[in-house]
Formats: sequence, C-alpha cells, structure tokens
Amino acid sequence: MPDCDQKFWFHAKSFGFGWGLPASWQEWIVFVIYLVLAIGTARFAPSDIKLPVIFILTFMFIIVVVFTGERPAKWRWGKD
Repeated sequence: MPDCDQKFWFHAKSFGFGWGLPASWQEWIVFVIYLVLAIGTARFAPSDIKLPVIFILTFMFIIVVVFTGERPAKWRWGKD
C-alpha cells in the first residue's frame, strides 16, 4: 500500500504532462550530476561515442525521475 506522506523528488507539472524542477535536495544532486556528466561528455568525449553516452545518461536520469517522482496521470491545466 502506498504511503500517503511520501515525499516526491519531482512533482508533476501544473500545466502539461511530465515533471518540473527537482523538489528535494536529493534530486538536485542527481540533476547536477547528470548535467555535469552530459556536458562533460559533450565537451571532452570522442565524437563517435558522444551520442550513445548522452543517450544512456538521459535514459538513466529518466528512470530515476520515474521512480522518485509524482505520477503525472493526465494532462494538467493548472491547479485542480
């Protein structure tokens, strides 16, 4: 049974579908690590591996967001 007092790292967006900016310090750390790794890869990695590495990093970041974020059940049009 899900815990009603569960703290989400990401909250669902108020408008549209998906998640907004991080809502907790843990997710800010994950977000900054993702950005540093993605920018570092884009800047310093050999050009033949840039795209696959950034794709893998982004996929792993999305997995973290899905498991730690609030479920965006539907398209939102503001505070309901």
